[in-house]
Amino acid sequence: MIINENAVFKKLGVIGKAPRGAIAYKFSPKEATTIIEDVIWQVGRTGVLTPVAVLKPVEIGGTTVSRATLHNLDEIKRLEVKIGDTVIVGRAGDVIPDIIKPLKHLRNGKEKEIRVPHLCPVCESKIIKIGDEVAYRCSDKNCGAILREKMYHFVSKNAFDITGVGPKIIDRFLDEGLIKDAGDLFFLKENDIKHLERFAEKSASNIINSIQSKKNIKLERFLFSIAIPHIGEETAFDLVKYLGGLEKIKNVSIEELEKIRDVGPKVAESIHKWFREKKNLDFIEKLNKVGVKIIKEKERKINPKIKGKTFVFTGGLETITRERAEELVRELGGDASSSVSKDTDFVVAGSEPGSKYEKAKKIGVRIISEKEFLKMIK
Repeated sequence: MIINENAVFKKLGVIGKAPRGAIAYKFSPKEATTIIEDVIWQVGRTGVLTPVAVLKPVEIGGTTVSRATLHNLDEIKRLEVKIGDTVIVGRAGDVIPDIIKPLKHLRNGKEKEIRVPHLCPVCESKIIKIGDEVAYRCSDKNCGAILREKMYHFVSKNAFDITGVGPKIIDRFLDEGLIKDAGDLFFLKENDIKHLERFAEKSASNIINSIQSKKNIKLERFLFSIAIPHIGEETAFDLVKYLGGLEKIKNVSIEELEKIRDVGPKVAESIHKWFREKKNLDFIEKLNKVGVKIIKEKERKINPKIKGKTFVFTGGLETITRERAEELVRELGGDASSSVSKDTDFVVAGSEPGSKYEKAKKIGVRIISEKEFLKMIK
């Protein structure tokens, strides 16, 4: 039956965010076939190596794709993929290039196994595997690739959020010898960069002003920005929530850390160890000297409707950014998660919600609109 009258459509009502009088069609992601010509290994900010497939360029949904992450060695084994394989490639969420599977029947015997390199592709230090970790990593903590990735992370949106200073600018400053670590950004003057090619006086002024305007930062963002292994946004927030100030976090014992929600032995050891290394403490002191200040939090007003509840956001929000919505949930005593589970209390669905919305419907998690969420937090 086709609903073709507004009055009937309105009368049928809405379930969550889905009108009863409408049908949503979700098309299968676009796919194409191409060949893996090589695999290169990238080094991330924690030294972890990520295999990236170099593909024979192919067009998928109007975009030319030439690379796709293989995530880690376990994923390579799961896919049973090799260099030289013909593979089906899609775009996860219609955005991220993703290898779906190899076409094994097209193999000719010349395909090569994908192996983890013995030496770091950047600094040639030994590659190591710690315990039962899936990841392989560079053994040199001062590897150039690690330092670059840490700086990219430091200026990113959820860390210091320095507008106009992205990876290309960081690379240029490093190549010119203007900075050695993220703290050096705050020492830069307009005269240091305006002579560089493509850096007009106005551009140089904007960059310096942007850097200097970000000296005040919330503690949870600060903890996230300094790239402590295993510490994401949620764990950083929990550390602040349970321990308070930076000095307490610096000196807390492993036993105390393990009492914090979602902080297990591995994460506790990582935090404790990071704050025992002199170079890390020197870096914090350097930031202090250039005027970086931790914003003192106002006393949190706990909202009984939010307290103890876990929220997941999906789709585009109209009146608030997802990052700010998650911050508000935490400030009001709740938790914000990136994935839906049976422990999720609410999924807030914006425009064009994705797989989280579908999973919430499947397992019976309550779905609310952005308008309902904003009413809850008042």
